[in-house]
Amino acid sequence: MTNAKKTLIIPMMLIGSMFAVLGFALGINGFFVPFVKEAFNISITMSYLVMTATFLSFVVFGIPSGAIIKKFGYKGAMIIAFVIMAAGFYLIAPAAKIVSFPLLLLALFISGMGQTLLTGAVNTYVAILGPSESAASRIALMGICSKTFFAVASLMLAFFMDLSNVHIEDTIIPFYIIAGVLVVMGVLYYFAPLPEIKAVGEDDETTSSGAYTYSSSKKTIFQFPHLLLGVVAIFFDVGVEYLALGTINDYAKILNLASPENYVWLVSAGMVAGYLSGVLFIPKYLSQGKALLISTITGILVTIMIVILPSAVSIYFVALLGLANALMWPAIWPLAIADLGKFTKMGSSLLVTGIIGGAFLPLLFGYIADFASHQVAYLVCLPAYLYIMYYALNGSKVRTKT
Repeated sequence: MTNAKKTLIIPMMLIGSMFAVLGFALGINGFFVPFVKEAFNISITMSYLVMTATFLSFVVFGIPSGAIIKKFGYKGAMIIAFVIMAAGFYLIAPAAKIVSFPLLLLALFISGMGQTLLTGAVNTYVAILGPSESAASRIALMGICSKTFFAVASLMLAFFMDLSNVHIEDTIIPFYIIAGVLVVMGVLYYFAPLPEIKAVGEDDETTSSGAYTYSSSKKTIFQFPHLLLGVVAIFFDVGVEYLALGTINDYAKILNLASPENYVWLVSAGMVAGYLSGVLFIPKYLSQGKALLISTITGILVTIMIVILPSAVSIYFVALLGLANALMWPAIWPLAIADLGKFTKMGSSLLVTGIIGGAFLPLLFGYIADFASHQVAYLVCLPAYLYIMYYALNGSKVRTKT
């Protein structure tokens, strides 16, 4: 093992644990969708406001998170993120005590602010931690941690909260525990050996050879077309990713399948398989762009199968969406922040705002499911995959030199 690779091990392990926390935090939403529908006696559409509340924060807090990262650095921003997440999850307990759905949504929104900050910091950190051409492989490795713990969230919450016998007060103890653990983790990360790093050209207008970088002629972040198109790609990517993760338990419950809370494991397993393929094949056999293109084609084919097959079979194709979605985020993020130089931190915060797709697509899914069916509602994935295909083929390559 080379010295360069050895120096990456501890930072990668620490960042991997933060990706696990992000996965767990978002996994809470997947469990909450069917839970709150029963606890508050609300419609399918209303229950998906759980996801909307979390992901709305990515738009509201996206740009401010960039300012925080710029002022406190990646490590400082990560620690602040843990404190904010802890505060949000702590508020879920009083929301349960007074049986207030609006307060529950506010709690998830505040937690989402912390997730916004942490997402921007850790993804850009791991992308610039090593060679740019292998960034997708590193992010895919982190994704294994994230999606494994997305499913662990359902397993842990199921220990306290029974989807077949819903009681809102059952949320009080687990969320006090979760808030406490997050505070402790934030303190531990403060003392962790996580070096502060910067992207190439982040401090300088010119390269070490004296040549001007691509970003040196730019005055604002809005002069990078591949970044702006990448924000839209992230919007659709996160939309389809969390639509699959967040709806499969609900779909299983609608179909009256046994232990519906366990079906999210199928989507997570599909994503982990996809991440492993990224670690193995990128960049040695596949470029980040080619991996993205293959993922979108797979997503289109799987979506069609979900709609045309019998529902008892189609739910397993929802799990295959996990495989299709796995490498899209790891490929889009480094493609979108490429060549940003001194705009890298602000670019990452702008990308984070695209995560609002995780609010809109599941909400649209719930609306269609209310008047049609869950199976038909999965058609909302098609336009998303088509746009991401465009980004893979052309959008990510758009550069302006002046």
